Amino acid sequence: MTRVLQAERVEPKSGDVRSIVVFVHGYGANGADLLGLAEPLGEHLPDTLFVAPDAPEAIPMMPNGYQWFPIPWIDGSSEEEAERGLLAAAADFDAFLDALMVDEDVLPEQVVLFGFSQGTMMSLQVAPRREDEVAGIVAFSGRLLRPDLLADEVVSRPPVLLIHGDQDDVVPPQSLPEAAEALQGAGWKDVYAHVMKGTAHGIAPDGLSVALAFMRDKLGL
Repeated sequence: MTRVLQAERVEPKSGDVRSIVVFVHGYGANGADLLGLAEPLGEHLPDTLFVAPDAPEAIPMMPNGYQWFPIPWIDGSSEEEAERGLLAAAADFDAFLDALMVDEDVLPEQVVLFGFSQGTMMSLQVAPRREDEVAGIVAFSGRLLRPDLLADEVVSRPPVLLIHGDQDDVVPPQSLPEAAEALQGAGWKDVYAHVMKGTAHGIAPDGLSVALAFMRDKLGL
């Protein structure tokens, strides 16, 4: 039984939906966390609808904080619980994307997933296992989970842009080359990378401008 994800949105500046950027937030945040990026990005993507779902699980003692799945070293959950949570949230997010494309009458090649941290982990879990390839995945400060299963489970290979701060003390910067290697090993042709110098666990202006150029290119703008 999939859970229905609640989402916030910022309408296209032109009033015309020709593409969608789905923001996929990190652990302990919510959809509104990344939605502020719609303003600077929307200037250059005027026909783009920005949508930001809340992850399906509220985090106890963290008002307005949500998680896609539990993290054992933070909450003491088991690896099995984390794995179960990941697969359940992936099904929820999959259903969310299906409904969104139907509601807005757009094709997968008009949709970009923009993940941060745990949202990147979700995006890299879900998009490659979807039948129809999305336009691209912007993957900030995250990692590729279960890399050993990717080659067997991959269905589509959307372009991926991996971006990471070299001073990240939450998700190690080494996660970027590890993800790139696993993606290429599973047959990806379009894998790009950008390292944000002097940046911790966050989104720096240089990373955002590289992400914008990637999105404009993959959406054919």
